[in-house]
Amino acid sequence: MLKIIGHLIFIILLIFAYPSITYSEKNHVEIGIDEHLGSFLNGNLEFKNSDGAKVKLSEVITKPTLLAFVYFKCPGICNNTLTELAWVVDRVELEPGTDFQVLTISIDHNENSEISAQSKKDFLSTLQRKFPESAWTFLTGDSINISYITNEAGFYFKKEGKQYLHPGGIISVSPERKISRYIFGSDFNQFDVKMALLDAKAGKTNPTVAKLLQFCFSYNPEGRNYTLNITRIFGSITLLGVFGFIAYLFISKKKNHKKLKNV
Repeated sequence: MLKIIGHLIFIILLIFAYPSITYSEKNHVEIGIDEHLGSFLNGNLEFKNSDGAKVKLSEVITKPTLLAFVYFKCPGICNNTLTELAWVVDRVELEPGTDFQVLTISIDHNENSEISAQSKKDFLSTLQRKFPESAWTFLTGDSINISYITNEAGFYFKKEGKQYLHPGGIISVSPERKISRYIFGSDFNQFDVKMALLDAKAGKTNPTVAKLLQFCFSYNPEGRNYTLNITRIFGSITLLGVFGFIAYLFISKKKNHKKLKNV
């Protein structure tokens, strides 16, 4: 009986862990994101800002930072990623330039400062709150530095023709350039971003909490909020109830067996 219970528990744990398992199997893929939580980005990497000046990464990342890898002529998700990023930093309950900053790095080594300057102008113009220009940096670079930083961040992409196949998401980085958290996709909400920045400020990396939230809650991109995932929660309660009932039957059977022995 104990063996049966053990096997059932093992199966259920596998079901609950399935998303994490499938993600682990996809690590180090040609195109995708491999979380490098706790790793540090090399501060000596050099890029050009939108003014055309050479800057080191250590000079750019001085505050909790939201890092986005895109390319400015992207016909796909990049524009949506930056649009959503602009939307959320315009509303997050932290002060831009003081509590956090934003960093966008092009993965296309053919793009230059002129292109990044135009992109910076376009997205800053969409912001409603007071947002210092210095709080959102747009960088371009050569293929070596781009390859180095994307590999360090676990951001893998591939050039196909004139386009780049790449994942979507942003990364929170501490002032010491420590990778703190990943937010996947291109739809962001204030809660996720605020928590990611606070974690970055504290130098924390705690993906377990995020995975638990994702299990219990479902994100609604239209309402930009989390709602309880009733199906998962009731499913978990039901399974716990089944295990409890099986355990009760087993214990009762064992007690009855002892009583019969003593008669």
